[in-house]
Amino acid sequence: MPSWYEIENADQIPSPTILLYPDRIRENLLRMIQQAGDVNRLRPHVKTHKLPQVVALKRELGIHKFKASTIAEAEMTAAAGGEDILLAYQPTGPNIARLLRLIETFPASRFSSIVDDADNLRQISAAAVASGHTVPLLVDLDVGMQRTGIVPERAAELYRLLQELPGVSPAGLHAYDGHLHDVDHEKLERSAQAAFAPVWELRAQLLAEGLPVPVVVASGTPTFPILLQQGGVEVGCGTTVLWDFGQPQISPDLDFLNAAVLLTRVISKPRGSRLCLDLGHKSVASEMPQPRVRLFGLEEAQVVGHNEEHLVLETPLASRYRVGDVVYGIPRHICPTMALHQEVWPVQNRQALEPWPVVARVRRITL
Repeated sequence: MPSWYEIENADQIPSPTILLYPDRIRENLLRMIQQAGDVNRLRPHVKTHKLPQVVALKRELGIHKFKASTIAEAEMTAAAGGEDILLAYQPTGPNIARLLRLIETFPASRFSSIVDDADNLRQISAAAVASGHTVPLLVDLDVGMQRTGIVPERAAELYRLLQELPGVSPAGLHAYDGHLHDVDHEKLERSAQAAFAPVWELRAQLLAEGLPVPVVVASGTPTFPILLQQGGVEVGCGTTVLWDFGQPQISPDLDFLNAAVLLTRVISKPRGSRLCLDLGHKSVASEMPQPRVRLFGLEEAQVVGHNEEHLVLETPLASRYRVGDVVYGIPRHICPTMALHQEVWPVQNRQALEPWPVVARVRRITL
């Protein structure tokens, strides 16, 4: 009996590519909603999939809040009907004007963004006033990742400025904790509690001053069940929609289905125990350590080379494969892997259907 990921028309599908399984995506979304307890607590990240079809599926299941990293992702989401879109990336330079053009172009969508710098906040304020719009902004907090954000202990002043300036309005707090992951759930919970204690203190301080703090948008995938225990928090998990083989290694307590599979082919057999696949850096995310893909049937193969267009394996099973044979695999990190593909193939009844363009992989769609 064929495995769940195998398709009957593989001979018609060019490789390397990604196969998506909408039934499994739907099941993952249902599991997210069930775990959240309230669909309004979810603000899943679109960066994982970058597809309007998945936005539509989320909306069909009652998810109406979305998180994006780029103007293109936000535009794609709005064009697909997304009602409430957070650009979780501080707009700077020309992107301030692009955000305002998004607001003008998609009046049915509510857009917000984040800020962690007073001077940049003033620039957003001035541009918003000139355009006649008011931009809801969340103050971005650094809870230990040390990538973006301001530490909570120094954030109150910026939040007060956000309340005072014209053209902008305080929409809450944003805190991404991508550095928090541990296979021991109790340790992870303690780490999350310690990292977010200053956030809850900041929120209480701001509320005591009479400032509005509508929401805290927080969490990566590992911590989203933990942060759901706090009231007034929306969680921004994203990998859960498609899953990969890297996430369960650091989040073994989460139960989601692989819904994205790489289809690749043997393109050369340079010697007896060696196989070369058409799965180079341009097809599977290369920022992670090897193995960057878990190949079904070749789980024990050793990676001996990975280049732009080639993945070279050493395996005693090489004699079982011929040039042209199809191999399936799960990427270690699905989010940047999706960004490498111009199109993906949805699968139904073991048939790969018409491809879906990965609309938001580009930096600019129209705006």
